[in-house]
Amino acid sequence: MDTRQMRYFVALAETLHFGRAAARMNMTQPPFSRQIANLERDLGVRLVDRTSRQVSLTPAGQRFLEDSRAVLTQFEAACRDARLVADGQKGELRLGFMMHAAHRVVPRLVSAYTALRPDVRVSLSETTPAEIETRLLNRELDAGITFSGRAMPQLETHPLFTDRLCLVVPVAHPLAGMEKVGPRDLREADLIATPAGIAETLRRAIADYFAADGIVPRFRFEPQLQNTILRLVAASLGVALVPESICDGQLPDIVVRPLVDAPELEVVLKVRREADNPAIAPLLDLMRMQVFSEPPE
Repeated sequence: MDTRQMRYFVALAETLHFGRAAARMNMTQPPFSRQIANLERDLGVRLVDRTSRQVSLTPAGQRFLEDSRAVLTQFEAACRDARLVADGQKGELRLGFMMHAAHRVVPRLVSAYTALRPDVRVSLSETTPAEIETRLLNRELDAGITFSGRAMPQLETHPLFTDRLCLVVPVAHPLAGMEKVGPRDLREADLIATPAGIAETLRRAIADYFAADGIVPRFRFEPQLQNTILRLVAASLGVALVPESICDGQLPDIVVRPLVDAPELEVVLKVRREADNPAIAPLLDLMRMQVFSEPPE
């Protein structure tokens, strides 16, 4: 038995006439009647009562009609959804992002994407730069917002915006009153920074900033997350060089100061080169339109 036989039966149940039902299905009556007989044989029940004057449904036929309509509706929905998913109109987009992107680009990106593809579910995952690349390679994410970093042949990148480092210090710190801070001002400071294994690009930018002045930075704490770094700074446990994008809001107990010749970091969208999820294509279309090329002021 298949959906075709269900359609034959529904046509018969709705017309209660073999000739009219066969015509609706673009068939002649004899093969149509055989299909109904085969259906009853396969089910082992009588679905219709036939007389020379009329056709009527048995109780089993009435129930089979209700269930057949439900099955056909679900089948048609499944076919429609399959076509929509293949066309990128429906499905799921798994987007990973680092905390810095959550402050600026993620709300704008998700807003624009969902307006373009309202029936695609966007699954958001806030994590670290290293984890984003790993999960992209493992096909656990469809796209990720992170630092540009080193080139990887399996991934392609699309630029979003340029971030730069700034200094965050406790409100009572001597550096809090300076207009701009340079590496030499920080040579005796206890620094808090993400380890290289978590955010290699960010850690290298910090190290290179000090190395340009021949200074070896003194790292005291190395938490994984930028939120933790800010909390440690607020607790007067050190100072930190962090991306400006995480300092957009009000930070209690912390003062933000610009850096002399502040290092810049490129924030990009990364996807696998052999990506097979059709929901990614509309996202890349937005990238090409440069919808997110600059963060809001």
